[in-house]
Amino acid sequence: MTDKVFPMTAEGKVKLEEELENLKLVKRPEVIERIKIARSYGDLSENSEYESAKDEQSVVETRIKQIEEMLKFAQVVDASTVSADEVSVGKKVTFTELGEDDPEEYIIVGSAESDPLAGKISNESPIAQSLLGKKEGQTVTITTPGGSFDVLINKVEVVQ
Repeated sequence: MTDKVFPMTAEGKVKLEEELENLKLVKRPEVIERIKIARSYGDLSENSEYESAKDEQSVVETRIKQIEEMLKFAQVVDASTVSADEVSVGKKVTFTELGEDDPEEYIIVGSAESDPLAGKISNESPIAQSLLGKKEGQTVTITTPGGSFDVLINKVEVVQ
């Protein structure tokens, strides 16, 4: 990872801290115990339990390093310090594609908190990149790998 800034909401930072604590205090000891048990079975060259536990250990340790890096360079964004009608990290934006009737609604979060299925999109996504800094009532062209389309920003609000 690079020495980049990881913008995130206060809620997102707390969730990462909780995940890190769970990985260190629960998952890591569980995996270490699985490795110990698998070792007791003898020949490690044909021991699938051992291989599986070592693979899981690698995943857990990688995730711990990843979260530690994100938290080290976390920048908690306070959306309430940005103009109320301006799109920023930590705000919910509702927009309608021109020519369509159904509005779309997304919460813009840092990449560490992104969860598109829950309506949370990364500030680095093409949609968020096009919307950031824009204001309620503006028409914006969103450019994605699948093409471009114009939207009208209907509403911008701070997420509580």
